[in-house]
Amino acid sequence: MAAKESHVRRLLLLSSSCLHGCEPFEYAKAEIENFFGSGVKEILFVPYALKDYAAYTQKVRDRFGKIGLQYKVTGIHEETHPAEAVKNAQAIFIGGGNTFRLLNSLHHLSLIPLIQKRVLEDGIPYMGSSAGTNVATVSIHTTNDMPIIHPPTLHAIALVPFNINPHYVEPDPNSTHKGVSK
Repeated sequence: MAAKESHVRRLLLLSSSCLHGCEPFEYAKAEIENFFGSGVKEILFVPYALKDYAAYTQKVRDRFGKIGLQYKVTGIHEETHPAEAVKNAQAIFIGGGNTFRLLNSLHHLSLIPLIQKRVLEDGIPYMGSSAGTNVATVSIHTTNDMPIIHPPTLHAIALVPFNINPHYVEPDPNSTHKGVSK
């Protein structure tokens, strides 16, 4: 079900939280601060792409703090009612991990239409990293992840009208690697 779109779509879609030689999120610190601006004080973090939600949420809190990102990070799993947490969020960040695990949880908890409404109609900022970027697209057909679980559908949040492979690397014509780059 497609949500009615507003005029402003506020998305920051990262390929990863890490870049070689940097602390996690350090490479995108200025973009993250500019993206959320001074109005966002709390970010609703969706850790469903990994198995241990509490540890993943704490890791994001620690990483943000280490590089000076001063946002309160609340894990959606810490809330009694995840749907209400989405409805009340100032901003949403969905992290990386396994895209199939993530999408399955979003469908199981009926969060997709709520996230669509908050981002596309209400205009709140959405940041995705890796799997969080994958699910921001029309479907997860371009993910590199292994299907460790089968969501009811591969249709995703559709915040953008196309698919992304956040880990695609242009082939190096001088490389002797004969494997697949997708």
